[in-house]
Amino acid sequence: MTADEIREKARRYLMPSVIQYYQEPVAVESASGLRVRDADGKEYLDFFGGILTVSLAHGEPNVVNAVKVQIDRLSHISTLYPNEPIVAVAELLAGMMPAETGISQSFFVSSGTEADEMAVMLAMSKTGRNELIALRNGYSGRSALAQSLMGHSNWRVLPQQIAGIKHAAQPDCYRCPFGLTYPNCELRCAKDIESLIQYTTTGEIAGFLAEPVQGVGGFVVPPKEYFEVAVGIVRKYGGLFIADEVQTGFGRTGEHWWGWQHYGVKPDIVTMAKGIANGLPAANCMTTPEIAKALPRQTLSTFGGSPVPMAAARATIESMQAHDVRTRNKELGAHLRDGLLALQAKYPHHIGQVRGLGLMLAIELVDDELVGNRTPNTAITAKVFEAAKRRGLLIGKGGRWGNVFRIAPPMLISQAELDEGLRILDASLAEAGAH
Repeated sequence: MTADEIREKARRYLMPSVIQYYQEPVAVESASGLRVRDADGKEYLDFFGGILTVSLAHGEPNVVNAVKVQIDRLSHISTLYPNEPIVAVAELLAGMMPAETGISQSFFVSSGTEADEMAVMLAMSKTGRNELIALRNGYSGRSALAQSLMGHSNWRVLPQQIAGIKHAAQPDCYRCPFGLTYPNCELRCAKDIESLIQYTTTGEIAGFLAEPVQGVGGFVVPPKEYFEVAVGIVRKYGGLFIADEVQTGFGRTGEHWWGWQHYGVKPDIVTMAKGIANGLPAANCMTTPEIAKALPRQTLSTFGGSPVPMAAARATIESMQAHDVRTRNKELGAHLRDGLLALQAKYPHHIGQVRGLGLMLAIELVDDELVGNRTPNTAITAKVFEAAKRRGLLIGKGGRWGNVFRIAPPMLISQAELDEGLRILDASLAEAGAH
């Protein structure tokens, strides 16, 4: 089919709620390395990796070969039967968790939504409580529970369905919800969690679920001391800390395997998905043996830990280790950040902030940062977005108002490809009238 034929069939047969990027969506036909091609043969440099899911590269040979071998041997069996692929990945992941956390046991599922569901179930079972703290501007998925955890109205389809979930203030120093300035704020956003617990709950909570860097929310990075204070308060009131590593995990933020390691805290439960299998559907919820055994009933996952995604996950993790992506992402992320800061210096009125960690970086576009006008500039965001696509660059969008560009390319990107993307972004900003 041609690209036009694919787009027409998408309009006819897919629900209109399935959002698609761009005025004329890219009808993707194939991809390899950092390049995506549409059905008409146009090529794009991928700076978003299928929403941080193609973690290494499109068609990474080790992953492709592992999938081919596994699908010929055993394609599916469910969690009712242990098999080599699932236990091999579980062992690898246990080895990636710092020993002091005690986290070593896995429950595999197929999506981040399911992983967060399992984490909440574990926290409630362990504590015997059902009230939970989540963050405003956070994103947790598509189920009724995930939608209730959602602190982002753009993605909340239904009113809150699950009782007992309270939303704490977003730790965003660029748009402080209290109008304060870091560090003189004395971490009001973290300390306010105590008031939230005291005034809106029974005073006994099951836990606190948070992304180390808010993903869909616009790659918002909290103050470095935030989690130490916030988790201390949560544990004071009997709750567990659930680190949502769906977007930040597997070295994406550089230096460490996990985003929470940047903040000097230890989680009780960790969820992960997206980049775990370089594009195949796989996700996981990990915790300590003590918390794991608190779940009192039998459970299973039909597709969680299926042999083919697990073979992909094993090859992905082994390739990540071989390429030392933690160091690689820290170094390449510094280069990308320098390039984005150079763009901010060139367009100081409209690029309000450059932020993120490792190869998980963002720029926020505003009306006029130089005069202190941080009104989200969605019009220029849309123009840059379309201009970059025409020039052959795919980037992500996010943030409460959709005025943030999320840049998270596959980890095996080269410095030359980073520079190519920065040049395209520069030209697109200029075309859109940024200054």
